[in-house]
Amino acid sequence: MKVPAEIRQQMVPKGKLSPRNRKKAIWAYIFLMPQIIVFFGLSAYPIIMSYVYSFYDWSGIGPLNRFIGLDNYRQLLTSDRFWQSFVNSIYYVAGTTVISVGFALILAIILNDQKLRGKTLYRTVYFLPVVTTTAVIGIVMNNIFGLNGLFNDLMTTFGILSQPVSWLTDGVLAMILLIAIGSWKGLGINMVYWLAGLQSIPNDLYESAQLDGAGFWKTLFHITLPLLKPILSVILLLSIVGGINAFDLVKTLTNGGPYYQTETLDLFIYNYAFSSEFSGGQTRMGYASAAGVLLGLFTFFISILFSIGAFSKEIRQFRLNRKKARIGK
Repeated sequence: MKVPAEIRQQMVPKGKLSPRNRKKAIWAYIFLMPQIIVFFGLSAYPIIMSYVYSFYDWSGIGPLNRFIGLDNYRQLLTSDRFWQSFVNSIYYVAGTTVISVGFALILAIILNDQKLRGKTLYRTVYFLPVVTTTAVIGIVMNNIFGLNGLFNDLMTTFGILSQPVSWLTDGVLAMILLIAIGSWKGLGINMVYWLAGLQSIPNDLYESAQLDGAGFWKTLFHITLPLLKPILSVILLLSIVGGINAFDLVKTLTNGGPYYQTETLDLFIYNYAFSSEFSGGQTRMGYASAAGVLLGLFTFFISILFSIGAFSKEIRQFRLNRKKARIGK
């Protein structure tokens, strides 16, 4: 009996592709090649080279001649300015995460009400800051909250303030302003995430709760919030990573001032990599690369912690199943 050609092509040894599937795989890699090249050229290669540069005393210009090992890391870990920028980043991350995530949940619950009129307009208004360039927001807010800016003019004109307030020249006020604007900027995207989570909850649960006589608060704490726990981990992780990498708003609004009291880690890295005023007239790309490596490791550590927390239930179930399997044997 003669085997058809299509079946014969599939009758290949285990672990090998048939000629037809091999052709498909080749074309798949051909179409993937541009993306692979772009990824390695613009992402993987710079990350690898930043690790290499961190072991050199290199200004960013010329060949890599002076290998200094871990000296850049030792200088960073003993630098008061580095630790101050680290603490500033923690303040910024904590403030923007709590405010933007919390208020976004409240907004999402309100705007998820089917009876609310004009909810599409409200969603658009709250989402507009997300699609606005962060650097532009920083420049505009700098002009508004400057010593002679619009905000102080309005407050003194209406008698609310007796004299202009130095919002950007006081370290505490400047950090509070940064957190407030950063929270406002991230409010819209967190609202969208929460809305996606709310709309994934079956309406049958709410209808059953309503029939049982449960009010708004009981429904919120016994149905809505428990079912939103999985997406909470994702929102928190995205908000924290975004806050750690805050740069353009800080650069355009305060530029790290006054006296580095609002300088974040990203701005610290930028200043040493591309500005010569902090190192005697010469940039320090190797030093900045070491700071970037530490920032990357810190972000990776935070991501791992959140991943463990998000999948803790699955991990416990996996361990329980493995334990049962051992007992069964």
